[in-house]
Amino acid sequence: MESPSELHKKYKGKIEITSKVPIRNMQDLSIWYSPGVAEPCNEIFKDKNKVYDYTNKGNTIAIVSDGSRVLGLGNIGPEAGLPVMEGKGILFKHFGGVDAFPIMLKNQDEDKFIETVKNISPGFGGINLEDIESPKCFSILEKLRNELEIPVWHDDQQGTSAVVLAGLINSLKIVGKKKEEVHITIIGLGAANYCLVNLLIKYGFPAGNLILVDSKGILSKDRKDITPENYKYELLQKTNSENRVGGIENAFEGSDIIIAASTPGPGIIRGDWIKKMNENPIVFPLANPVPEILPEEAIKAGAKIVATGRSDYPNQVNNSLIFPGVFRGVLDVRANKITDEMLFVAAETLAGFRREVTETDIIPKMTEYEIFPLIASKIGRKAIEQGVAREKYSEEELYQMAKKKIEESRKRNEDLFGQ
Repeated sequence: MESPSELHKKYKGKIEITSKVPIRNMQDLSIWYSPGVAEPCNEIFKDKNKVYDYTNKGNTIAIVSDGSRVLGLGNIGPEAGLPVMEGKGILFKHFGGVDAFPIMLKNQDEDKFIETVKNISPGFGGINLEDIESPKCFSILEKLRNELEIPVWHDDQQGTSAVVLAGLINSLKIVGKKKEEVHITIIGLGAANYCLVNLLIKYGFPAGNLILVDSKGILSKDRKDITPENYKYELLQKTNSENRVGGIENAFEGSDIIIAASTPGPGIIRGDWIKKMNENPIVFPLANPVPEILPEEAIKAGAKIVATGRSDYPNQVNNSLIFPGVFRGVLDVRANKITDEMLFVAAETLAGFRREVTETDIIPKMTEYEIFPLIASKIGRKAIEQGVAREKYSEEELYQMAKKKIEESRKRNEDLFGQ
């Protein structure tokens, strides 16, 4: 059996550009290029919104990365990060019917990153930011969301947060607890958990019931190293109402939920710490490639529900369940942004996909393709309701549009390679 490296080398990457139109003779070429192409150019010049009618802008996104925080590999640079972005591109196409193209930036300066994305934005219907180190990923996302007229998304922040929220919604149903009452410990304050904290608070989890832990311990008012210039300062002001202090172990006492996105393990979280948690604890050790504590060890220590980022364990928290449907939905209505309310819709749709959930089956799997057009239709409708969409359709129309495009993408792949 060929290794992953051998297969990547065999195919010279994973994506290519193909033609959507027939090219049979010179007459066809005169339509699709010069002189025929001048007519749509002039129409768009009169009304730039017609670019969606005459080009593939409305189905194309840029996957933009500087390679500064790639998977668990760190700052490996744009060339070494390209295989990951190509992989992201095939996920967009296979699960969302979206044409996504990697844009790798050599310069890792924040301002130049923002300037470059703004300059290339006319050619795309959306921007997917990927594998950018924190804390600059926070300000890059915020500035581009505010300054561009197309949706901007950072999957490490928004995608991960939304799928974690979906897992929490169903986990709380299983253990019979309410979001207004639970105490949550967040371990690690990189891109994923920084966004998650804000999302949980906005969704209705009490901010004071959240205890945040970084590499130096619990975020408390006693921490002199967290100054107003530090991105953690704002979070510190509204969380940990009891002002608990100490190291990671101290954060487990009285907690209902542990969500870790920190250092790959095992051994980062210990079983005897889980024993200090409240009854029926929920444990999400999400580090890749190895979670902070192995699921079997967490369960042995008393965890009721365990979710990881890995596919070889039950309850995989995979942001690929979210982003293809989200982008399919915003592209179909030509939305100009992705709001937090859309993240709530995506999470609730994912959580509500099945009528029954169990301790080892809290969210759908990637192969349950029906979830993607469903999320797309819900996202599209939310964009319309919030007034950020250029096109208006019913939820059923959006569902059928998304389903058709996604099925066409999958069929093309099946025709080439089989099922």
